[in-house]
Amino acid sequence: MTTTLRPTEPLQHGADGAPSRHFQVCVNGRPVGTLHLGTSPNLGARVARIADLRIEEPDRHRGRGTVAALAAEEVARGWGCRQIEVSVPAAAEPALRLVTALGYVPRNRRMEKHLGDTPPALPAGSVGRAMTEAEFEEWLARESEAYARRWIERGLPEAEAHEKSRRDHERLLPGGLATEDVRLTVLEHEGTRVGTLWMAFRKDQAWVYDVEADAAHRGRGHGRTLMLLAEQQAIAARRPVLGLNVFAGDTPAERLYESLGYVTVSCILYKNLI
Repeated sequence: MTTTLRPTEPLQHGADGAPSRHFQVCVNGRPVGTLHLGTSPNLGARVARIADLRIEEPDRHRGRGTVAALAAEEVARGWGCRQIEVSVPAAAEPALRLVTALGYVPRNRRMEKHLGDTPPALPAGSVGRAMTEAEFEEWLARESEAYARRWIERGLPEAEAHEKSRRDHERLLPGGLATEDVRLTVLEHEGTRVGTLWMAFRKDQAWVYDVEADAAHRGRGHGRTLMLLAEQQAIAARRPVLGLNVFAGDTPAERLYESLGYVTVSCILYKNLI
């Protein structure tokens, strides 16, 4: 039997020219599922994304999804993409096994924690305060470079990584320190600055964009204190859920979040198209 992709619409192009298309997954011409292929909303037109892949129940466990995913890679190569990515819900173990078998590797995962009504206490001597304008300029330069480096380490060309960092920070901090629904906080311990926290408040949750203990004060529990401070701020803002992203391989951060009760909601995996 032959499994193929059959387009169900003309090739679509977004405002930035990025392509996308819906397909039927067919076996000997018989529809058995659907696939939606587009490009990454975060990494641009050079990185394809399998936005959705579904095989109908009677045709599952027969390799249809595997062949469809491989066919999607060929389409992506035709679009000039150098990578392909997919987001898999944490509970979708069969899908995770499928993409792992096809050579996809983890890039990052989304984690979240449902908060109670009582804010946690900070350790004695620790307190958060608002970041100053002077501190913001220094922090932004340092954080932008670190963000670009994390993407370079995960296969993004250096020029593109720095452009992504510039674009993302402009989008997320359009008003700088005064950006609406954003809070930038400095953590002090016994009067000494020891770390920073960048949070945003969305409609139904709070989101941690960056948490960092200063280099000279790492390994002393300040990362945990910063996360407790994030919980305090989320509860004060009446956001019942606190979410964050953690890059694959950042073992200390993963262990910290798990120890604080965060659970994985979804994983993003990617594969180089060579």
